[in-house]
Amino acid sequence: MDDRTRSLIRGGVSIVCVAALYEIVARSGHFSPALMPTLPTIARTLIASIADGTMIWHAAFTLYRVMVGFVLAIAVGVPLGIAMARFPRVENFCLPLISALMPIPSFSLVPLFMLWFGIGNTTTILIVLYAATFSVVFNTWSGVRAVNPLWLRAAGAMGADERRLFWKVIIPGASPFIITGMRQAFLRSWIAVVGAEMIAASDWGLGWVIFDAKEFLNTDIMLAALIVIGAIGYVFERLVFGSIERATVQRWGMVRAAKG
Repeated sequence: MDDRTRSLIRGGVSIVCVAALYEIVARSGHFSPALMPTLPTIARTLIASIADGTMIWHAAFTLYRVMVGFVLAIAVGVPLGIAMARFPRVENFCLPLISALMPIPSFSLVPLFMLWFGIGNTTTILIVLYAATFSVVFNTWSGVRAVNPLWLRAAGAMGADERRLFWKVIIPGASPFIITGMRQAFLRSWIAVVGAEMIAASDWGLGWVIFDAKEFLNTDIMLAALIVIGAIGYVFERLVFGSIERATVQRWGMVRAAKG
Protein backbone atom coordinates (compact mmCIF):
# COMPACT_ATOMS: atom_id res chain seq x y z
CA MET A 1 0.00 0.00 0.00
CA ASP A 2 1.54 3.32 -1.06
CA ASP A 3 1.65 6.53 1.00
CA ARG A 4 -1.16 8.20 -0.93
CA THR A 5 -3.55 5.28 -0.33
CA ARG A 6 -2.71 5.23 3.36
CA SER A 7 -3.25 8.98 3.52
CA LEU A 8 -6.68 8.63 1.90
CA ILE A 9 -7.64 5.86 4.33
CA ARG A 10 -6.58 7.94 7.33
CA GLY A 11 -8.52 10.92 5.99
CA GLY A 12 -11.58 8.74 5.41
CA VAL A 13 -11.41 7.36 8.95
CA SER A 14 -11.27 10.88 10.40
CA ILE A 15 -14.29 11.99 8.37
CA VAL A 16 -16.27 8.87 9.30
CA CYS A 17 -15.53 9.37 13.00
CA VAL A 18 -16.67 13.00 12.96
CA ALA A 19 -19.78 12.08 10.93
CA ALA A 20 -20.64 9.28 13.38
CA LEU A 21 -20.27 11.65 16.33
CA TYR A 22 -22.55 14.19 14.63
CA GLU A 23 -25.15 11.51 13.88
CA ILE A 24 -25.14 10.33 17.50
CA VAL A 25 -25.75 13.86 18.74
CA ALA A 26 -28.41 14.51 16.08
CA ARG A 27 -30.33 11.37 17.09
CA SER A 28 -29.88 11.89 20.84
CA GLY A 29 -32.89 14.19 21.12
CA HIS A 30 -30.95 17.08 22.65
CA PHE A 31 -31.61 19.18 19.54
CA SER A 32 -34.71 19.55 17.43
CA PRO A 33 -34.50 17.80 14.02
CA ALA A 34 -35.10 21.21 12.46
CA LEU A 35 -31.93 22.52 14.11
CA MET A 36 -29.74 19.43 13.73
CA PRO A 37 -30.97 17.19 10.91
CA THR A 38 -29.58 13.70 10.55
CA LEU A 39 -26.99 12.81 7.94
CA PRO A 40 -29.47 11.02 5.66
CA THR A 41 -31.61 14.18 5.60
CA ILE A 42 -28.59 16.33 4.76
CA ALA A 43 -27.50 13.83 2.10
CA ARG A 44 -30.93 13.89 0.44
CA THR A 45 -30.92 17.68 0.41
CA LEU A 46 -27.40 17.80 -1.02
CA ILE A 47 -28.14 15.23 -3.74
CA ALA A 48 -31.37 17.00 -4.69
CA SER A 49 -29.65 20.40 -4.91
CA ILE A 50 -26.88 18.93 -7.04
CA ALA A 51 -29.34 17.07 -9.25
CA ASP A 52 -31.35 20.20 -10.05
CA GLY A 53 -28.15 22.18 -10.60
CA THR A 54 -28.69 24.90 -7.99
CA MET A 55 -25.86 23.87 -5.67
CA ILE A 56 -23.50 23.52 -8.63
CA TRP A 57 -24.30 27.04 -9.80
CA HIS A 58 -23.92 28.49 -6.31
CA ALA A 59 -20.58 26.70 -5.88
CA ALA A 60 -19.43 27.89 -9.31
CA PHE A 61 -20.19 31.52 -8.49
CA THR A 62 -18.41 31.29 -5.15
CA LEU A 63 -15.41 29.47 -6.61
CA TYR A 64 -15.13 32.08 -9.35
CA ARG A 65 -15.03 34.89 -6.79
CA VAL A 66 -12.52 33.03 -4.65
CA MET A 67 -10.18 32.20 -7.51
CA VAL A 68 -10.20 35.68 -9.06
CA GLY A 69 -9.47 37.31 -5.70
CA PHE A 70 -6.92 34.63 -4.78
CA VAL A 71 -5.01 34.89 -8.08
CA LEU A 72 -4.97 38.68 -7.79
CA ALA A 73 -3.65 38.35 -4.23
CA ILE A 74 -0.78 36.16 -5.45
CA ALA A 75 -0.05 38.53 -8.33
CA VAL A 76 0.17 41.43 -5.87
CA GLY A 77 1.51 39.70 -2.77
CA VAL A 78 4.44 37.67 -4.11
CA PRO A 79 6.21 40.51 -5.99
CA LEU A 80 5.51 42.93 -3.12
CA GLY A 81 6.86 40.49 -0.53
CA ILE A 82 10.00 39.89 -2.59
CA ALA A 83 10.50 43.64 -3.10
CA MET A 84 10.09 44.28 0.63
CA ALA A 85 12.71 41.66 1.45
CA ARG A 86 15.17 42.79 -1.21
CA PHE A 87 14.87 46.58 -0.95
CA PRO A 88 14.89 48.27 2.48
CA ARG A 89 13.14 51.38 1.18
CA VAL A 90 10.19 49.34 -0.04
CA GLU A 91 10.10 47.49 3.27
CA ASN A 92 10.22 50.70 5.31
CA PHE A 93 7.39 52.19 3.27
CA CYS A 94 5.07 49.17 3.03
CA LEU A 95 5.56 47.35 6.33
CA PRO A 96 3.86 49.99 8.55
CA LEU A 97 0.90 50.17 6.13
CA ILE A 98 0.49 46.41 5.99
CA SER A 99 0.86 46.10 9.77
CA ALA A 100 -1.91 48.66 10.22
CA LEU A 101 -4.27 47.22 7.60
CA MET A 102 -3.86 43.50 8.31
CA PRO A 103 -5.70 43.48 11.70
CA ILE A 104 -8.80 45.05 10.11
CA PRO A 105 -11.26 42.17 9.50
CA SER A 106 -12.23 41.87 5.86
CA PHE A 107 -15.86 41.37 6.88
CA SER A 108 -15.95 44.81 8.48
CA LEU A 109 -15.14 46.36 5.09
CA VAL A 110 -18.10 44.78 3.29
CA PRO A 111 -20.56 47.63 4.03
CA LEU A 112 -17.99 50.23 2.96
CA PHE A 113 -17.14 48.39 -0.25
CA MET A 114 -20.85 48.04 -0.98
CA LEU A 115 -21.20 51.82 -0.85
CA TRP A 116 -18.22 52.25 -3.17
CA PHE A 117 -18.72 49.37 -5.62
CA GLY A 118 -22.31 48.21 -5.17
CA ILE A 119 -23.66 44.69 -4.68
CA GLY A 120 -22.24 41.80 -6.70
CA ASN A 121 -18.98 40.31 -7.90
CA THR A 122 -16.78 43.40 -7.69
CA THR A 123 -17.30 43.95 -3.97
CA THR A 124 -16.97 40.25 -3.16
CA ILE A 125 -13.79 39.80 -5.21
CA LEU A 126 -12.19 42.89 -3.66
CA ILE A 127 -12.99 41.59 -0.17
CA VAL A 128 -11.31 38.30 -1.07
CA LEU A 129 -8.32 40.18 -2.48
CA TYR A 130 -8.01 42.22 0.71
CA ALA A 131 -8.28 39.15 2.94
CA ALA A 132 -5.82 37.00 1.01
CA THR A 133 -3.06 39.46 0.10
CA PHE A 134 -1.53 39.95 3.53
CA SER A 135 -0.79 36.25 4.11
CA VAL A 136 1.01 36.06 0.78
CA VAL A 137 2.97 39.26 1.39
CA PHE A 138 4.12 38.37 4.91
CA ASN A 139 5.07 34.78 4.12
CA THR A 140 6.93 35.77 0.95
CA TRP A 141 8.74 38.55 2.80
CA SER A 142 9.66 36.18 5.65
CA GLY A 143 10.74 33.44 3.25
CA VAL A 144 13.10 35.61 1.23
CA ARG A 145 14.63 37.06 4.40
CA ALA A 146 15.05 33.55 5.83
CA VAL A 147 17.14 32.20 2.94
CA ASN A 148 20.38 30.86 4.37
CA PRO A 149 23.21 33.37 3.69
CA LEU A 150 25.60 30.45 3.28
CA TRP A 151 23.68 29.38 0.17
CA LEU A 152 24.00 32.84 -1.31
CA ARG A 153 27.74 33.02 -0.59
CA ALA A 154 28.32 29.51 -1.95
CA ALA A 155 26.41 30.26 -5.14
CA GLY A 156 28.24 33.57 -5.51
CA ALA A 157 31.57 31.84 -5.03
CA MET A 158 30.67 29.48 -7.86
CA GLY A 159 30.07 32.42 -10.19
CA ALA A 160 26.30 32.84 -9.99
CA ASP A 161 25.14 36.31 -10.99
CA GLU A 162 22.20 38.20 -9.43
CA ARG A 163 19.69 36.70 -11.82
CA ARG A 164 20.77 33.13 -11.10
CA LEU A 165 20.97 33.81 -7.37
CA PHE A 166 17.38 34.99 -7.46
CA TRP A 167 15.90 32.13 -9.48
CA LYS A 168 18.16 29.26 -8.35
CA VAL A 169 18.68 30.09 -4.67
CA ILE A 170 16.33 32.76 -3.30
CA ILE A 171 13.08 31.56 -4.86
CA PRO A 172 13.62 27.85 -4.06
CA GLY A 173 14.76 28.76 -0.54
CA ALA A 174 11.68 30.91 0.04
CA SER A 175 9.23 28.50 -1.63
CA PRO A 176 8.12 26.69 1.57
CA PHE A 177 7.09 30.04 3.02
CA ILE A 178 5.43 31.18 -0.21
CA ILE A 179 3.39 27.98 -0.53
CA THR A 180 2.37 28.25 3.13
CA GLY A 181 1.28 31.82 2.45
CA MET A 182 -0.78 30.63 -0.52
CA ARG A 183 -2.47 27.99 1.63
CA GLN A 184 -3.29 30.55 4.32
CA ALA A 185 -4.50 32.99 1.68
CA PHE A 186 -6.81 30.38 0.17
CA LEU A 187 -8.28 29.69 3.60
CA ARG A 188 -8.78 33.39 4.28
CA SER A 189 -10.32 33.76 0.82
CA TRP A 190 -13.07 31.28 1.69
CA ILE A 191 -13.73 32.91 5.04
CA ALA A 192 -13.97 36.29 3.33
CA VAL A 193 -16.11 35.20 0.38
CA VAL A 194 -18.73 33.44 2.50
CA GLY A 195 -19.05 36.46 4.78
CA ALA A 196 -19.18 38.87 1.86
CA GLU A 197 -21.76 36.80 -0.02
CA MET A 198 -24.06 36.86 2.99
CA ILE A 199 -24.34 40.62 2.59
CA ALA A 200 -23.05 41.74 -0.79
CA ALA A 201 -23.91 38.88 -3.18
CA SER A 202 -27.05 39.02 -5.28
CA ASP A 203 -28.87 35.68 -5.03
CA TRP A 204 -25.91 33.48 -6.00
CA GLY A 205 -23.10 31.94 -3.97
CA LEU A 206 -22.71 29.46 -1.13
CA GLY A 207 -22.55 32.24 1.44
CA TRP A 208 -25.87 33.55 0.17
CA VAL A 209 -27.31 30.01 0.37
CA ILE A 210 -26.30 29.72 4.03
CA PHE A 211 -27.69 33.14 4.92
CA ASP A 212 -30.94 32.60 3.03
CA ALA A 213 -31.42 29.13 4.56
CA LYS A 214 -30.95 30.59 8.04
CA GLU A 215 -33.84 32.97 7.45
CA PHE A 216 -36.18 30.02 6.80
CA LEU A 217 -34.59 27.62 9.32
CA ASN A 218 -33.48 25.26 6.56
CA THR A 219 -30.58 23.80 8.51
CA ASP A 220 -30.20 20.89 6.11
CA ILE A 221 -29.50 23.32 3.25
CA MET A 222 -27.00 25.25 5.40
CA LEU A 223 -25.12 22.06 6.28
CA ALA A 224 -25.22 20.85 2.66
CA ALA A 225 -23.58 24.13 1.57
CA LEU A 226 -20.95 23.75 4.29
CA ILE A 227 -20.19 20.22 3.07
CA VAL A 228 -19.66 21.57 -0.44
CA ILE A 229 -17.28 24.23 0.89
CA GLY A 230 -15.34 21.62 2.86
CA ALA A 231 -15.16 19.29 -0.14
CA ILE A 232 -13.82 22.03 -2.42
CA GLY A 233 -11.24 23.00 0.19
CA TYR A 234 -10.15 19.38 0.62
CA VAL A 235 -9.77 18.86 -3.12
CA PHE A 236 -7.71 22.03 -3.52
CA GLU A 237 -5.50 21.19 -0.55
CA ARG A 238 -4.77 17.67 -1.75
CA LEU A 239 -4.71 18.05 -5.51
CA VAL A 240 -3.62 21.64 -6.14
CA PHE A 241 -1.40 22.68 -3.24
CA GLY A 242 -0.20 19.12 -2.67
CA SER A 243 0.84 18.83 -6.32
CA ILE A 244 2.60 22.20 -6.23
CA GLU A 245 4.48 21.18 -3.10
CA ARG A 246 5.51 17.82 -4.52
CA ALA A 247 6.70 19.42 -7.77
CA THR A 248 8.78 22.07 -6.00
CA VAL A 249 9.86 22.05 -2.38
CA GLN A 250 9.61 18.28 -1.85
CA ARG A 251 11.51 17.58 -5.06
CA TRP A 252 14.14 20.09 -4.01
CA GLY A 253 14.42 18.51 -0.55
CA MET A 254 13.23 21.66 1.24
CA VAL A 255 10.47 19.93 3.24
CA ARG A 256 9.46 16.34 3.96
CA ALA A 257 6.28 14.83 2.59
CA ALA A 258 3.22 15.09 4.81
CA LYS A 259 2.00 11.79 6.24
CA GLY A 260 -1.56 12.89 6.98
